[in-house]
Amino acid sequence: MMEKVLNSVQEMQTFAKNLAKKIPGGTIIALIGNLGSGKTTFSQGFARGLGIQDSVISPTFKLVSEYEGTHHALYHIDCYRLDSPEDFLNIGGENYLNPENGITIIEWAERIEPFWTDRWILIHFNRLSENVNARSIKISGIVD
Repeated sequence: MMEKVLNSVQEMQTFAKNLAKKIPGGTIIALIGNLGSGKTTFSQGFARGLGIQDSVISPTFKLVSEYEGTHHALYHIDCYRLDSPEDFLNIGGENYLNPENGITIIEWAERIEPFWTDRWILIHFNRLSENVNARSIKISGIVD
């Protein structure tokens, strides 16, 4: 497990951008954390690392956003509004669980925990009380 403290939005996005360059296609990344803990900020930086220039926002209301990157597509999913794991299947979520030509990032992934596998990268986000801009992240599933 990797643990990291990131002290600003810029640090979070730079970290995610650099990480994106190391992640192979076909990967699923589960983002877990409370509101405002940095999941969308991470996703924005990750998208930049894939060469995506589009504005990346949380797909809370449309549930899924798709972006074309330089080397991989990015499938950005937000499960916040789902009432059950079955709702994920109702929106066609299974189509994003084997992203052959892309990488899937799932915000609020704890809402679909029954679908997790040991091949997923899990990133837990936490706010730090001593600095309103700082976040602690814990990443499991990455092989250096």
